Amino acid sequence: MYDITIIGAGVSSVFLAYKLQEQNKNLTIHIIDKGKPLEDRVCPTDHGGTCNCKACPKYYGFAGLGKSEGKFNYTNDFGGQLGDKIGEQEALELMDEVDRILCSYGADQIEAYSTQNPDLEREAKTYGLDVLSTSVRHLGTKLATNIFQKLFDDLKDFISFTFEADVQAISESDKGFSIQTNHGSFHSTKVVLATGMSGSEWMQKQCTSLGIQPSRTRVDLGLRIEMNRKQMNPLLQHTFETKLRYRGKDYEATTYCMNPGGRIIRKHQSGLVMADGQNYGEKNEQTKNLNYSLFVPRYFNTYEEARTYSRSIIEGVNQEKGRIVVQRLGDLYKQQASTQKGIEMNSIRPSLAEIEPGNLINEMPELYLRAYLDMTEALEGLIGEKLNEDTLLYAMDAKFYEPKVETNKTFESNIPNLFLVGDCSGDTHSLSQAAASGLFLGKYLSNVEDKQFEQVVENRH
Repeated sequence: MYDITIIGAGVSSVFLAYKLQEQNKNLTIHIIDKGKPLEDRVCPTDHGGTCNCKACPKYYGFAGLGKSEGKFNYTNDFGGQLGDKIGEQEALELMDEVDRILCSYGADQIEAYSTQNPDLEREAKTYGLDVLSTSVRHLGTKLATNIFQKLFDDLKDFISFTFEADVQAISESDKGFSIQTNHGSFHSTKVVLATGMSGSEWMQKQCTSLGIQPSRTRVDLGLRIEMNRKQMNPLLQHTFETKLRYRGKDYEATTYCMNPGGRIIRKHQSGLVMADGQNYGEKNEQTKNLNYSLFVPRYFNTYEEARTYSRSIIEGVNQEKGRIVVQRLGDLYKQQASTQKGIEMNSIRPSLAEIEPGNLINEMPELYLRAYLDMTEALEGLIGEKLNEDTLLYAMDAKFYEPKVETNKTFESNIPNLFLVGDCSGDTHSLSQAAASGLFLGKYLSNVEDKQFEQVVENRH
């Protein structure tokens, strides 16, 4: 019988376990994950192959998405609602602690930077744009992997791990919970679900069997943009990147993952192929381009509705062959398809190979194109010039979220001693907030266990 079992070994789980063992080494803690140990997390696509993984190492395994570029945005402005749940100041203090822990394992090799620019924020508002500020420590995949490997090496001395485990069922028992897996049954007084954004279907099944009712589900869909880096110089004079939000009459559009000098890469997720961005540091080679995603969130009553909607659009683009479509901005204005010759002659060279020129009007709902064109007009006002018509638009990119599950301030569900933390709770959507939520729950559970131990000792006397 374990005191605490954590299902999922992503960022929230790592920092939860770190805090638990730091504050109370008498606790018996077990972490179960569908993926592999960090050192074994290799996908065929890492070497130019095709992803045929049962549990893709890009998303499952120790450190979860923390292994992928390791970009920590320390802010309440975006990345979830942790500040609303536990208080904005406490959320920021916990994110500071996350950064201190990362730095103790080598993150201070990379200098943190701030995107805050009060003058830009004031000017942007005149064009209907909000500038979202954050402090950033962008580790990159190599350093992030090294840091989390060191964390694992320390944690394994105090914590039991079971990898490549399919958790088939969680049920309540007289003394806690019974967890059925392909590696046998485990028993635990408390259970924490920390499956991130990669366990949606599994989470839905477990919530249903346990009697936990999730509420709305969010899906962000949109374009990946590749443009002339110099055109964004007015915004990037004092910072490496910026994050913008534009509110239309029936939507809200936000830029994500801006990469000056970076490149476009393929993202494989849940059987879908999308256009994603990569920081130039991953290849130690800068391009003349800048790329970012522009996402518009939509909300659905159920996970099934959200899944059906997003898959129907992206699968339509992929056409069962991993197809990604690209169009020049000038061709979109003219409502005509881009051609192979036009892309080859384009002044902005696409950084992604194996793309298919086309007409995005025929590929995706009007909402996402309209949001981009509206925001482009506002952005042109802010930078003081028209965007180059050779700007490239890639269809599509997406960000998926877990169904929001109602929990109290300490992340406990309506079932006593069953907690949900990190992105699977629906309260966090970023590495930094997920990690901070893990620290928060770790402190709470350590205090609870200490009080219970004190009560047992007192009863004995």
